[in-house]
Amino acid sequence: MRKWGVLLILCAAQFIMVLDTTVMNVSVSAVVVDLDTSITQVQLAITLYTLVMGSFMLFGGRLGDMFGRRRVFSIGLLVYGAGSLITAFSPNIGTLLFGWSFVEGAGAVLVMPAIISLTAANYDGKDRATAYSALGGIAAAGAAAGPLIGGWVTETLTWRVVFAAETVVCVLVIACVRVIADTGRSGSRRMDWGGTFLSAAGLGLIVLALLKSGTWGFVKPSGALEIGGTEITPFGLSIVPFMIAAGIFVLIAFVHWERRVIAHGHVPLMHPDLLRKLQLRNGLVMLIAQQTIIGGMFFVIPIYLQYVLGKNAFETGLTLAPMSVAMLIAAFSSPRFAATQSPRRMVTIGLLLVIIGSSVLITTIDPELDGVVFGVGMTVFGAGFGLIASQLGNVVMSSVGERDRGETGGLQGTAQNIGTSVGVALLGALLIASLSSDFSAAGQADPDLSATTKTQIAEASADGVEILGRDQLEQVAQDNGIPADEVATLIDHYVEAQLFAIKISILLAVFLAAVGLVIARRLPRVPAAEL
Repeated sequence: MRKWGVLLILCAAQFIMVLDTTVMNVSVSAVVVDLDTSITQVQLAITLYTLVMGSFMLFGGRLGDMFGRRRVFSIGLLVYGAGSLITAFSPNIGTLLFGWSFVEGAGAVLVMPAIISLTAANYDGKDRATAYSALGGIAAAGAAAGPLIGGWVTETLTWRVVFAAETVVCVLVIACVRVIADTGRSGSRRMDWGGTFLSAAGLGLIVLALLKSGTWGFVKPSGALEIGGTEITPFGLSIVPFMIAAGIFVLIAFVHWERRVIAHGHVPLMHPDLLRKLQLRNGLVMLIAQQTIIGGMFFVIPIYLQYVLGKNAFETGLTLAPMSVAMLIAAFSSPRFAATQSPRRMVTIGLLLVIIGSSVLITTIDPELDGVVFGVGMTVFGAGFGLIASQLGNVVMSSVGERDRGETGGLQGTAQNIGTSVGVALLGALLIASLSSDFSAAGQADPDLSATTKTQIAEASADGVEILGRDQLEQVAQDNGIPADEVATLIDHYVEAQLFAIKISILLAVFLAAVGLVIARRLPRVPAAEL
């Protein structure tokens, strides 16, 4: 019992790490109203949360090496619980950004690499494969249960209760950590601050560029970064590609810095030679692809359900229930295949199911929901993602020995959270860009709209159209003096543009899954239990 009790404790911590983002996604409209903010600001909070985790996960893994992973695990849970409490009592979006995006994010930076490393330290062989499958299943469970838990609690009580409950779970897990076998710390307690800064700066530049690409434009500026009232548009282009390029160069500098640290006999934040391990590299790339898809889909689908169909948070959770159930069943069934099936085959099957499910979903994006077909699409998508989520942790961690587990745990956490951040940013940016472009084009082409209305549409679309429901859009139109006989036409154009933008965003997820099929061909061909 003690053996699997350790896994239960680690799974509880894993569950709340994943639950957070899905709860925020499904409760987005309630949060917008409660804090008197906008969906763009909530998207910023979601992305910053995963950005903080992804940028500093290597730092968290190194702290585990320096001071012991069980101790860092406990401290991280304490910080995370404090952040959850701040979030629960947030009076405005600024406090929520601080408590959720930064304090909880900092706690997760300590907890997530420790979970991965402590699992490897407490289990071997087939038990380790089973443990990582269970953690993958729990990650899927958090993603699946988030819409149901978040939706029900938001409608019956308030979204704040979920975050307060997370604090309680953190306290209970801390009380039980002594049963977990700790790992030895490294001989040096010297932190590689230069590497920490360079890695965080490089990753931060790339994800921030993706986040703002919807308003600044990918290449042609639709808006612009302003500094001191001056718009930054290098050579008349959007700053986005320049930020991405700068981030890549900073990450290259990070690799050179790490080699210099090693040459001087010090302990680096990350050994660059780790990335030469083919199994590790392919597993990390696959993790990024997986999280990009699920992060983006968990942002786009609730927008369709809440802002197009007008469903509340609980109804959104119920509509997503087929995916939730399928994801759980697939994730928790996969360990029994570990003895005979390879990660390559399981992930390939999962990606094919994701492609099929997403394609079915695209056909259902209409003003009226076809519940049966939508449910089938969500079920197939959920089953595919559950299969993928249960495989990759073991692929990544089985590729290294004891010395490199802390760094590898940090790399895995970085891949997961950067993937999620990129997914929200990329699909969200595409959604806003497509919505703005199509809404503006439809408005300008409509002969029934006055020149004044067309000018207002063009001005509103220039910097990215807000995502609004029908009632909200009608109120905005009235507040801006749009003639009553034009409001209905304006709403029709907006809804049509919104539906098309959602379809395009899901189509991007299909494309990413197709790219994942190529990557999956390089995953291990031996059964997971033999890794």
